[in-house]
Amino acid sequence: MNQGRLSKEFRDRTKQFAAASIRLYIKLPKTREEVRVLGKQLLRSGTSVAAHTREASRARSVEEFISKLGGAIQETDESQLWLELLREECGIAPEDTSAMEKEADEFMAIMTTIINKTKDKAEGGD
Repeated sequence: MNQGRLSKEFRDRTKQFAAASIRLYIKLPKTREEVRVLGKQLLRSGTSVAAHTREASRARSVEEFISKLGGAIQETDESQLWLELLREECGIAPEDTSAMEKEADEFMAIMTTIINKTKDKAEGGD
C-alpha cells in the first residue's frame, strides 16, 4: 500500500501513540472527575495525532501537507499537556505517562524538521 509523503514507520509510530492513548484512558480511574475529563481530552488529542499524520501523508499539495502536519504537531503538544497534568496534578504514576511524553517530544521534533525541510525544498533551497 502506498503510504504517501510520510514513511510507513512514522505512520505506524503515530498509530501506536494513538493506541497507547486508548490503553492509558482505559487504565485511568474514572471515579475522579478531573481524571475522567483530562483522560477524555488525551483520548481525543492522542488519537488525532495519527489521524492528522495520515491526512498529511495523503496531502494533494505542499501547502496541505504542511498544514496537516502542523495540525499533528498541535495535537501532539496538546496530548503532552494532558499527560503532564495527569501526572503532575492528578497523581497518575510517571511510569504510565513517561513513554508517551517522550514519544510526543520526538514526534514534535521530527514533524518540525519535516515541515522545515519541506518549506526549504518548496522555496528552492537544499
